[in-house]
Amino acid sequence: MARKYSKHGPREDLFSDDEDQADKGPPPPDCWLCGRPCGETVVWHHPVPKSRGGRDTVPMHPICQNMLITTFSNSELQRYGLDVDLLKLDPRIEKFLGWVANKDPDFNATLGKKKQR
Repeated sequence: MARKYSKHGPREDLFSDDEDQADKGPPPPDCWLCGRPCGETVVWHHPVPKSRGGRDTVPMHPICQNMLITTFSNSELQRYGLDVDLLKLDPRIEKFLGWVANKDPDFNATLGKKKQR
């Protein structure tokens, strides 16, 4: 059975209340779609769906990922690949990016359902 605490060091070191350690966390990554810094919730999205052979992941806001999922089919996302600039040319995405640009990083809203084709 694994030890919960090291037998060679004091236990207090694990629970230090040093404020400097809390402030040194890495900055949040920027969203792949909108370019804003991500908030507390970061979704690692496959731009090319896993069902279509995608392996790469990119950081995104949950609302940005929902927008992609409700707007494009898997085959369309496969065609776009990792080229976010092509996605931004779509008028629906362009309108969404203008709307979400001034929102809080942790902002989330419902975007509707995916349209059946």
